[in-house]
Amino acid sequence: MLTLKLEKPRDWRLTDSEEPQKPGPGEALVRVWRAGICGTDISGYLGKMPFFSYPRIPGHELGVEVLSLGEGVDHLKPGDTCSVEPYINCGSCFSCHRNRGNCCENLQVLGVHVDGGLRPRFIVPARKLHPASGLTLEQLALVETLAIGCHAVDRAAIAPDEFALVVGAGPIGLSVAEFVRLAGCRFAILDVNAKRLGFCKEKMGIATTILAHGGPEDIAAIREAGGGNLPTVVIDATGHPRAMERSLEFLAFTGRMVYVGIVPDPIAVPDPLFHRREMTIMGSRNALPGDFRRIIDLIRKGSIDTRPWISHTVGFEEVPERFDQLTRPETGVIKAIINLDSVN
Repeated sequence: MLTLKLEKPRDWRLTDSEEPQKPGPGEALVRVWRAGICGTDISGYLGKMPFFSYPRIPGHELGVEVLSLGEGVDHLKPGDTCSVEPYINCGSCFSCHRNRGNCCENLQVLGVHVDGGLRPRFIVPARKLHPASGLTLEQLALVETLAIGCHAVDRAAIAPDEFALVVGAGPIGLSVAEFVRLAGCRFAILDVNAKRLGFCKEKMGIATTILAHGGPEDIAAIREAGGGNLPTVVIDATGHPRAMERSLEFLAFTGRMVYVGIVPDPIAVPDPLFHRREMTIMGSRNALPGDFRRIIDLIRKGSIDTRPWISHTVGFEEVPERFDQLTRPETGVIKAIINLDSVN
């Protein structure tokens, strides 16, 4: 079967791979119909993702259909359409025993540590499939992106009377903004890209957007958005070292910083600022099974509208030629989806 593989950074290959065997106990054979392109895929392509290894079949934001099941699987049936939770945890380490499989000590993320879904068929642990009848294939492929934002906002534990700032208006920043909005607090989103901020305002109804210039005027604009105060919660989704460092300047005294983006570089924390304001700094990694179930329910209810998100659709065989273009902010990409309908 035709498969997309990254041999090394910036080197896509369309190759043939063997058909999967029958699913074993607790496994499912799935047909992949849609795959979202996310920041991890782009970082892997550019050689900037610290957890990525090569050669690798990417693809972890997936909309799939169950083809067959192994023994012992009773929550699925052939024909079910599902979102895939791509975090394959061991179930036996310290983190897993604390129900934190998102940061399992032996974690294998599909499309990052092990081969993912840019192929028509593959086998996954059935426990990682979340059935979602009524959702479109495109919506299924967006659930994992939304789960990243959901988990980050849960980490922040935002109260309705707080002021929050989302830094970065890419897909992960947008997913964070969705759940900050659902938390019911005042919030703003900041980015250096005016087109992305225009999308936030016009398509997502985010009232307060701030165009970053890199100087003291940014802090003044943030204070104005907060009614004179800096935010008590800042969630940084930039994945850019300098931006991540500067986000600390935006945080109020006793505030909470959540870093969602991952970079291979060290991040410097100015100790006088950190101590004087008694900051709490947290990382947010992946998501939890309950996040997937919650998001599927929210989409069904219409509380989250994914329709504005998809700005580009790419055919499977077009990926090697078009992918580099999709990494460039000036092309206006919000979210690109790979369509696998034509692949047998």
